[in-house]
Amino acid sequence: MPQSLAHLGLHIVFSTKNRRSWLESSALRDSLYAYISGVLRGHDSPAVIIGGTSNHIHVLCLLSRKITVAELIKETKRTATLWLREKTPDCRDFQWQAGYAAFSVSASSMEQVRQYILHQEEHHREMDFSGEFRKLLEKHGIEYDERYVWD
Repeated sequence: MPQSLAHLGLHIVFSTKNRRSWLESSALRDSLYAYISGVLRGHDSPAVIIGGTSNHIHVLCLLSRKITVAELIKETKRTATLWLREKTPDCRDFQWQAGYAAFSVSASSMEQVRQYILHQEEHHREMDFSGEFRKLLEKHGIEYDERYVWD
């Protein structure tokens, strides 16, 4: 077979530094998600959906065969930080947390994850980001040390 083909669904989650509510404005979040979507597209990793709340985001995308997960997330966070600092005077000191979580998503689960991300604001009326993050890590069988998860 001369072609190399892949369908690599990826669910990425990361928060603002110290879960500070930098992204209160839904208009700012929508602009940020559109910007991040463009960054992902530029790396041949198109976004399926991006969502979140004032202090974190979820990205569901298709990972390109040409970039690693770590490279994609590093570049996304770096350029989004620069964009936010330039776009909004109140965000001159904006930072993301140092880490992230990334989960593989099968083709058969893409719609379920898309719906989960679509309804983030509703979901967070009942559970804060820290609880959600722990739940996702446990669901995916990822061991973690509380001392190093939060910054």
